[in-house]
Amino acid sequence: MPEITYPPIDVLKPVAEHVWIVDAGPMKAMGAVPIPVRMTVIQLDNGALILHSPTQFSLALKERLEAVGPISHLVAPSTTHWSFIKEWQSHCPDAICWAIPGLKERPAVQKAGVRIDRVFDEAMPFPWTGEVETVIVRGKGVSEIALFHGRSRTLVLTDLVVNMEAEKMPLPIRLGATLAGSTAPNGKAPAYARAAYKAGGKEAEEAAAKLVAFAPERVIFAHGAWFEKDGTARLEKSLSWLLPS
Repeated sequence: MPEITYPPIDVLKPVAEHVWIVDAGPMKAMGAVPIPVRMTVIQLDNGALILHSPTQFSLALKERLEAVGPISHLVAPSTTHWSFIKEWQSHCPDAICWAIPGLKERPAVQKAGVRIDRVFDEAMPFPWTGEVETVIVRGKGVSEIALFHGRSRTLVLTDLVVNMEAEKMPLPIRLGATLAGSTAPNGKAPAYARAAYKAGGKEAEEAAAKLVAFAPERVIFAHGAWFEKDGTARLEKSLSWLLPS
């Protein structure tokens, strides 16, 4: 059985100055398909940490993070990447939870008891304004929060790019990922997600164009092999389906 995750898991891994990742998983996509999952951590100039798409909680990971800085912001960046926030909140009660529009009203989120403190709106002031750019990519029934850390030229996504490595997947999953268009080296969001974002029309296209215009050196996302170099060119290929024609 191939190793589908990116070990070591649940470990803080440096990516660039003030940026780390934590590889975890596998999680079950659509309730059945095991896929790797990743959290990104950004440290602000005041020392505060942003946890974008928090992965499974552990005391060891919390202690390692707090050795870097206070865990101040928990970001639920999409409709599927919020499952572990409740436990992080239990252990980090002072952290502010930021969520995409509409997540707070979802029955599963309410049942889980996740506390949503702030709902993203690009017009609102953010504690990280001037250090991290915030972009909301809206489709039909879906949305995603992207963060761009200017100092390190690092773009942080969740599911807008999925770049699964074929050799790491069992054959049935490999075939499904290939059919969905989500395999490396230029993986895209699965076909159903692309249709939902395309339905967002001009607003979604302009948001995608803004991500490319940041000219990131690297692009981190939740599933698969992230773009460690040539970020802008590779992002443009992976978002070609959403960029304005």
